Amino acid sequence: MDISNAGRAKVLVQALPYIKKYNGKIVVVKYGGNAMTDEKLKNSVMKDIVLLWLIGVKVVLVHGGGPEITDTLAKLGKETVFKNGLRVTDKETVDVVQMVLAGKINKSLVNLLGTKGGKAIGLSGIDGRMITAKAKNTELGYVGEITKINAAPISDVLEKGYIPVVSTVACGEDGNVYNVNADTAAAKIAAELKAESLISMTDIAGVLRDKNDTSTLIRVIKIGEVPELLSGGIIAGGMIPKAECCVNAVKWGVKRVFIIDGTVPHSIIIEMLTDEGIGTMFEA
Repeated sequence: MDISNAGRAKVLVQALPYIKKYNGKIVVVKYGGNAMTDEKLKNSVMKDIVLLWLIGVKVVLVHGGGPEITDTLAKLGKETVFKNGLRVTDKETVDVVQMVLAGKINKSLVNLLGTKGGKAIGLSGIDGRMITAKAKNTELGYVGEITKINAAPISDVLEKGYIPVVSTVACGEDGNVYNVNADTAAAKIAAELKAESLISMTDIAGVLRDKNDTSTLIRVIKIGEVPELLSGGIIAGGMIPKAECCVNAVKWGVKRVFIIDGTVPHSIIIEMLTDEGIGTMFEA
């Protein structure tokens, strides 16, 4: 779609109050889903992050990488087993998780941000003991429950003017490495950093009153309304843990938490820098 010069000017003017609002503030982006596996979408997300960084937003990118872990395990001839939506993670599997998340994916994102004009530094939850975890339960093996966040390494990287890219592997007091949930890690990191916003990228438009009709998107949810939405089945299935993370993040002090559709190009910019927005916002 062609946009006239007047149209471009109107878009920029509309963005001005949002640029002022977010300038110098910390925004945590939890990155996952199709936006992570589709190359065009991946490029779109990286451009959005670099744009925010260039206008003075302190962006922290927190990522998972479940599909790529599954693909790597398959190439190694190892079957992936899930229990209650969580990957059963034995010693061999957690080694692959660490290799894929903290190595391949993390560094490829750092490199991609660099090609878009950004300056990024890759971190894992193990660096500086940033994310500490304990075993969730014995059946799941090295799946971790987060016990502590040390945000100092992220703050140091932000202070030097870089974009921190954080992979969600954690260290344990027992010396083991644990695979932790990226949504939970992003929420806890955002709270510890006293972030202005947390943006969680998914593969759907947000919370819908009718899951088959995107026009029923709920644009704003007060966290006190969530129990009713849960009991009414409006927040259901895979949206339940995401909504719980959003509620917790708000309770922990993050001002605004968004669930947005990462399959829409430039969805981060649409949500943050336009009047209309794109997803569902959770607030106190």
